[in-house]
Amino acid sequence: MQSDFIENDFTSIDLSEFLDTQEMAEETEESGIVVLTQNQKVLCDELNSRIALYSPQHKEIFDKRMADLKRLAVAIAEFPSLLSRVTLTSETRTPQDIIELLIDIDSDYGKTFIQLPSKATLGKGFLTAKLHTFSSLAKLALKVNNSMELKTKLDSTEKAEPEKIAISSKLIQAFKDETVSMMFLLLAEDVYLNLIKDDSLNVDFRRQLATSLLLFWEHRADKNISEIAPVLTSVWKARRTLAPAFGTMMGTSELIMFSFQMDEVWSKFIRTQLEIPEVSQAMEEFLFGISYEQIQKLKRLLREKGIGSIGRDEVSKFLGEKVKTDVSGDYKDFYSQYSIRRDNAQARKRLNLEGPHRTLEDHFIRVVMEQNREKQNNDSFAKAD
Repeated sequence: MQSDFIENDFTSIDLSEFLDTQEMAEETEESGIVVLTQNQKVLCDELNSRIALYSPQHKEIFDKRMADLKRLAVAIAEFPSLLSRVTLTSETRTPQDIIELLIDIDSDYGKTFIQLPSKATLGKGFLTAKLHTFSSLAKLALKVNNSMELKTKLDSTEKAEPEKIAISSKLIQAFKDETVSMMFLLLAEDVYLNLIKDDSLNVDFRRQLATSLLLFWEHRADKNISEIAPVLTSVWKARRTLAPAFGTMMGTSELIMFSFQMDEVWSKFIRTQLEIPEVSQAMEEFLFGISYEQIQKLKRLLREKGIGSIGRDEVSKFLGEKVKTDVSGDYKDFYSQYSIRRDNAQARKRLNLEGPHRTLEDHFIRVVMEQNREKQNNDSFAKAD
């Protein structure tokens, strides 16, 4: 199953034979991978034209990075499709084969990267390269602007007019936002795999998640996550600005109050799920930036010492170990914090320890996907009537 060396041409079949009907991502290239969504193409075209006009010496850098992405997508396309029946060196593989292996609780398939189809592993590399490209282009845009400002100062003693700024802050921010969205796609892949292997969830729901994951692996785009990403970004920004009181955990109520001013999807999640102990525990880990075990230890120490609460800068001293409770706005920081919480949750589940066995992101994406599934079913029944 793991080998992707092709013996014969693969036969394309109707996906509906194996999978529930689902809309494919728009702007899919012939390679199968979405190199650029329609919105990303608009942004790249605009940036390219601005660079060509104001800093032509940097246009070659831009063109090369975009060409590299396309070449990478074309190379990955040479590997067998995950949505077709494929003849490999020793066996035939179908989409349904992959799905059933993924949802098999006793199977290790999907637990490590070497137990995934080559196209899935290579596609993750493509998405990472694309994320780095968009991050680099945002920095390149800032560099062009800085060069323009310096040139203006050298050419004139007058302050530069706003229209002389080569690339707008709005466009630069759009590239940063797209970078964050790609980070959430990488995060979502982990969440999908976590939920698919969760035997506490309905098997039909896990099969649907596996179907979505297969489509995501093939195209490296996911409409569900594209809609969820802005919500999680807003929550992350709120988490950075809040100043929770460690010990009393008062910051949780601040986030709840903020939540009711946010998107209905998130506020409904808070209203219906936060009363569940594991969700509340996952929320505390997300908000305070330390593990469930460290939170419990800190609560006990402060209670024994008769101290009501402490600030972020005092946490390391009380725990007797260096911990990072403050976070920046960098997307890499978000993913790093998520990865730590994910690994801790998986370890607790494996060892049957107290504390959250899923991250806050796991819980939120699960609820959203369940709501979407219910809506699709209701729509299907309505059409049938």
